[in-house]
Amino acid sequence: MATLITGLGLVGTSFAQLALKRGENIVFYDVAPRKDFLAQKLGSGNVTVLQNDIRDLPALIEAIQKHKVNTVFHTAGLIGGKVADPLYSGLQINVMGTINVAEAVRLTGVKRLIQISTMGVYDRRLEGSTPIDESFPRGPGEAYGNSKVAKELMVEAYQRLYGFELLIVRLANVYGVGHFAGGSAGGEMVQNLLKTGITGGVVRIKQEQARDFEYIYYKDLGRALERAATVALSAPMILNIGTGVISKFDDLTGTAEKLLPKLKVEMIPGKAPRSSKQPMDIAKAKQVLDWECEYNLEAGFKDYIEELKALG
Repeated sequence: MATLITGLGLVGTSFAQLALKRGENIVFYDVAPRKDFLAQKLGSGNVTVLQNDIRDLPALIEAIQKHKVNTVFHTAGLIGGKVADPLYSGLQINVMGTINVAEAVRLTGVKRLIQISTMGVYDRRLEGSTPIDESFPRGPGEAYGNSKVAKELMVEAYQRLYGFELLIVRLANVYGVGHFAGGSAGGEMVQNLLKTGITGGVVRIKQEQARDFEYIYYKDLGRALERAATVALSAPMILNIGTGVISKFDDLTGTAEKLLPKLKVEMIPGKAPRSSKQPMDIAKAKQVLDWECEYNLEAGFKDYIEELKALG
């Protein structure tokens, strides 16, 4: 049996690094797979890479059947502003692509679907003074967040009718060595910050990116996803996966400057950033997955810097 991962990016490889160690067969399904990135993350790991679009339902079905897939991780899709550029195709990829994944799961009898979602589904316009748990209202009103809400609703409807195991995980902003082709502005900003600091120089950051935000290091995420793939499930479940801490933007840049003294940060004036006021409540994930974060921001940056240096 095997696990199929739609999207060959930071999230999928964070899981694959651990799944391969327990002998799982991994199949990546991506419209434009980056073999160089795969080699960085998994080395000579024995994985299958299929180049196809998630909007191609017959290809999805063929991949699942040929490789005897019993678990699907759906990570593929566009992030942030890319969803609205243009909106029609962005929604086709994110929403219709997810419907195809759910239909392929139904038709092939896949046992478990793990839907990778985001803290961006929450309507932050309603934020209060307590951490946001999984029951908080969905639908922030913008393209990306609403598309992710739609994806959740589609897989929930499929699961209710057809009964496969379903786990929706809502991630904080993931950082770690990545290629960011899907549009993760936050992850790309952190990588540019650290890469510039290693060589020495000035990194210029747009004002709208200077957000207070909840981040999670990819190694902590990988352990959470490995548990999500293997934990016993008696019912569909939604879990927040983060640190439960909002990092101030000044703390983010300050930590990078502390670890990399040759780094200088300059801000490009522009739109005011939309910061998160409250972190996610991660108590449910800790309980269900028997999982804890091991990396705070400084520890994560230290490890990240060493990985970037090793890659040269």
